Amino acid sequence: MHHHDSPNNIHTDNVPVVLIGNPNVGKSVIFGALTGRHVIIANYPGTTVEFTQGTFNLNGKSRSVIDTPGIHSIVPFSDDERVTRDILFSNKSSTIIQVADTKNLRRGLLISLELAEVALPFILTLNMADEAKIRGIKVDIDKLSSILGIPVVSTVATSGEGIQTLVHAMDTARTSTYKITYSDEIEEAITQLETYLPQTTLSRRSMALMILVNPSDLLGHKTFKDVDHTAIYNLCRDTKEKIGHPLPYSINRQRLKVVDDILKNVVQHSSSRRFFLEEFGYWTVHPVAGWAILSVMLYVLYLFVGVLGAGTLVDLLEVQLFENIVNPWLTWGVETLIPIKFIQDFLVGDYGMFTMAITYSLAIVLPIVGTFFFAFSILEDSGYLPRLAVMLNRAFQWIGLNGKAVLPMILGLGCTTMATVTTRILETRKERLQVTLLLALGVPCSAQLGVMLGMIADLGTTATVIWGSVVMSTLLAVGYLANQVIPGQKSDFIFELPPMRVPSLSNILMKTLVRLEWYLKEVIPIFVLGTAILFILDKISLLYFIEQALAPLITGWLNLPIEVTGAFLIGFLRRDYGAAGLFALSRDGLMSPLQILVSLVVITLFMPCVANVLMIVKEYGVKFAIAVAAFVFPFAIVVGGLLNLVLRYFNIM
Repeated sequence: MHHHDSPNNIHTDNVPVVLIGNPNVGKSVIFGALTGRHVIIANYPGTTVEFTQGTFNLNGKSRSVIDTPGIHSIVPFSDDERVTRDILFSNKSSTIIQVADTKNLRRGLLISLELAEVALPFILTLNMADEAKIRGIKVDIDKLSSILGIPVVSTVATSGEGIQTLVHAMDTARTSTYKITYSDEIEEAITQLETYLPQTTLSRRSMALMILVNPSDLLGHKTFKDVDHTAIYNLCRDTKEKIGHPLPYSINRQRLKVVDDILKNVVQHSSSRRFFLEEFGYWTVHPVAGWAILSVMLYVLYLFVGVLGAGTLVDLLEVQLFENIVNPWLTWGVETLIPIKFIQDFLVGDYGMFTMAITYSLAIVLPIVGTFFFAFSILEDSGYLPRLAVMLNRAFQWIGLNGKAVLPMILGLGCTTMATVTTRILETRKERLQVTLLLALGVPCSAQLGVMLGMIADLGTTATVIWGSVVMSTLLAVGYLANQVIPGQKSDFIFELPPMRVPSLSNILMKTLVRLEWYLKEVIPIFVLGTAILFILDKISLLYFIEQALAPLITGWLNLPIEVTGAFLIGFLRRDYGAAGLFALSRDGLMSPLQILVSLVVITLFMPCVANVLMIVKEYGVKFAIAVAAFVFPFAIVVGGLLNLVLRYFNIM
């Protein structure tokens, strides 16, 4: 690695500009507006966390810019936050630009107050000013600037508005003059802590506060190896007992109170729509109404994806277009032009490229996934998903996780492989391993979920309820057991809800199209590959042998038709491909409702696709991946078989 590429030895003559802020405030957009295209993405040394570095010209001089992972606080509780903190403190002389979302200034100002306490010079950029304006939110920038004692700039990064002003303000960054006084107990703890701490570039007060919020993080650092750890931990414990709340919680509450006072001074609202959204946001997490709203949401989702997507649209595309027009025509064309039986079978046979791979991916999965992505984007854009995390927090507490773990799980509905990467946001290794296991076990990715919604749509309510409860109770049971088995601690649940908002159509369409494009690029090659594998297995009669070998399991224990074996095999390449195979079998009337239900439960709990396994290996190592596989495969088959026995015994369906 050349000297100038390494993010660690950034030139000292070139003071870097460091962008920090909460997740989703447009840091990367500002980064892009400054740097254009000259960008290096690097993993931070010793972690899998990525950060981006680029350069831009200021008065003829080149300056480097670093875009850091989003944080909720500079006291880190996760790998991402730790990297951001390390970048901040390792580039002491840098210019810090804190990016905040104008319409959700409350979150942003919490970080500003921390920067003020650590006495790092910074500029505050209020981004997304256009969205704030639409929502009737007005911020008095000059007043905010004089309260905090730092430059404040308003920007709309997406259109480049205010970027020039920001560039001109770069050299005016200064330390904030704002001081917070905490409650007596905390002030007393700070004073006592200061006597233990060494002299560093940071003020002792700010180090004391960081230690109160998360002692293990700072004390693990080499600067603090000679301080009296026991005394410090005892002091933290005693203070917590005096206050009666966890320290991070009470310090955060006191900071929020200060933030709210500042907001009263600088923000004006004028909009009745916002009031309605706030009310609705309140009801979505209400212990009773919240569940009612959730069931309505799920029902609408089922109508949209299950009935419209998997029913009407699949019918149009698969039956009307492909089965009646495209495939017969292609079959005729291939058979006329290519008189070689082998190639005919390869293109249009039972496991043919056109008749299986292309039909499955374009006619069955695409309409379903398209409608699902559209619906999912609406939920995501409206701010409802984090509220779901709060609703489910209670159930998750029982399995030793907190509501934050719901986020990777919900992302898992998009793509379990991506969700495995996002388990990094969880604070302890125990939680990360647990969620990775549950994702692999029982969270269907969007493509698979969509296809399954389509199959369930035909089965009726009883079946849907059985399927849902089997999957949920399995997840809870396994989560509970994993909580007992995997060593480690769980973390506290402090969660900031973003505001509810009316989703913008352009955003939704954009997200849906991006996801669909990703999906098609990702999926068609794999469907083609999977079909080719099945075709070859079929041609050399190996498929027949595999089916015979698995027959006691598939036809005996699970009581499913033998054709299902193929669907399960390719389900390992991509889960939705397996689900599409089941979908096709059930459409052709080869399975009874009871069999459909059992096969759905098995494929939901079945091992995730190859990509997910590889991702688990990358994040947590081969041993853990093998352990997950060794548990999940047999487990899915056992649960499916038991369900089959119970349903037959009680003669349900």
